[in-house]
Amino acid sequence: MSDMTSLPVTAADRLRLARLFGDLAVSAGALAMDVLSRAHIATQLKSDTSPVTEADERVEAHLLEALGRALPDLPIVAEEQAARGATPAHGDAFLLIDPIDGTREFLARSTEFTINIALVANAAPIVGAVSAPAQGRVWFAGAESFMADAAPGGALPAPQDWRRLQTRKAPTRGLTALVSKSHLDAETIAFMGRLAIADRMSVGSSLKFCAIAEGIADVYPRFGPTMEWDTAAGDAILRAAGGVVLDPAGAPLLYNKAQARYRNGAFVAWGDPASAAIS
Repeated sequence: MSDMTSLPVTAADRLRLARLFGDLAVSAGALAMDVLSRAHIATQLKSDTSPVTEADERVEAHLLEALGRALPDLPIVAEEQAARGATPAHGDAFLLIDPIDGTREFLARSTEFTINIALVANAAPIVGAVSAPAQGRVWFAGAESFMADAAPGGALPAPQDWRRLQTRKAPTRGLTALVSKSHLDAETIAFMGRLAIADRMSVGSSLKFCAIAEGIADVYPRFGPTMEWDTAAGDAILRAAGGVVLDPAGAPLLYNKAQARYRNGAFVAWGDPASAAIS
């Protein structure tokens, strides 16, 4: 692989990293499913009152070790470490880990939680993987975006079992909008009221980005706070499938906001960039 400190990496490099991230996200799924299988899931509250479980901690530790071994020159920003105030100094290229995206869904024993890994370079997510262990599916992207069936604890399937993803053009009958299961607010409702919405779906975690990348939905507005590790992997998958994730000014959502402690502002994810231009 070319020197990861001198970006941009090639499309072949990005594919190799996407495969690595997909493999690791799938393998880590077994840890999440082990915790999910228990009658009682021990939970603590972080300083921001969001929940954290043993699954978050075990998956993060597993990924930190595996990624540190595979990519020793890339700093890693991981959600639970960051919650404890531990984030490494880094330049334009670094890794992001969200060990369990959708912890509330996990605690509700929903299948809509994910494991997210992403590479950010020059303020953009350029490689990402999202695994949904309870669904046995994984999405991953470098220059192109793919999905595959993969049992948690297993490995990424061979390329002949991948499906390449492409967003769809906005349907003339109206858009399918995605909303968060846990975070629907008045601003989101008002934004959707200005669009030609034919259907609305409630979906958890970063699966919203994946659904748009698959071409089964069109728009996901998010006006409440999120963190970069929540969005980077799904954002990379959506961008590689032809979509865009834009801030309120219409510019691509930026990453590497260390001074803001990696907090995102409002954004809208679109499958068809032409829809964004007329929204």
